[in-house]
Amino acid sequence: MRKKNWQGTNTVVTGAASGLGRAFCEQLVREGARVLASDVDEVGLAALTRDLDAGARLETHVCNVADADAVEAMAARAEQLWGPVDLLVNNAGVATAGPIGDVPLSEWRRVFEVNFWGVVHGCHSFVPKMRLANKGCILNVASLAGLLSAPKMAAYNTSKSAVVSLSETLRAELEGCPVTVSVLCPAFFPTEIIARMTRFGPGADQAARLGEKLMERSSWSAKDIAVFALEGALAQKLYLVPHREARVGWVLKRLAPERFPLLAKRLTSAPKR
Repeated sequence: MRKKNWQGTNTVVTGAASGLGRAFCEQLVREGARVLASDVDEVGLAALTRDLDAGARLETHVCNVADADAVEAMAARAEQLWGPVDLLVNNAGVATAGPIGDVPLSEWRRVFEVNFWGVVHGCHSFVPKMRLANKGCILNVASLAGLLSAPKMAAYNTSKSAVVSLSETLRAELEGCPVTVSVLCPAFFPTEIIARMTRFGPGADQAARLGEKLMERSSWSAKDIAVFALEGALAQKLYLVPHREARVGWVLKRLAPERFPLLAKRLTSAPKR
């Protein structure tokens, strides 16, 4: 019989100090889980601890997921705290916008180091431990950008596409094993990621303004996305795509891949008021 919630489980959330990561922590604590909240933002982690007031069920850990040794240390600490980890949420992420050729290669590397290598490091450190414990769940946070490739977002799109592919591969490798894998691909909802997004070249500011408008119009909150994702992970679903328009776009791309550039152009045009 599958669990109905995450009560009594040992969990780790990266990128936990704000946005969706914080929402994951809040929901997991609400459901009775023990949470190791990880981020590079010490101030944000301190605020999370103060605001949640979850006592011994919430611990924080400063960690840069781009550093493999730091992620391994985080995994060791989680196990020392409570024993085998039941759920790892690979959520940490950054964004950049701009045309290919205008976005510096250093920025491409930065985006991939966090968005892709951060997930690789998490899977590399936690999956073997979950195999030994014969239980566990990996929840990788990708994006609709990993399914539908909007212009002026190449570095972000490709990093998130890689997370989708990694999740699919890991799911296949773990077939028949109690360890499960889910990948979350939400569309827009209010977070600070666009405000923090670096921008380069023509069109980057326009892409950011469009993203902000779509966030404002979204009926989904970070809490809604976290609840949806945690329920989907419990149900052992591979693809978690909460927004209806995202699911429609994904289907259309698979049905008519050669015509997708026209769809991408429509998706990135200014929304009607």
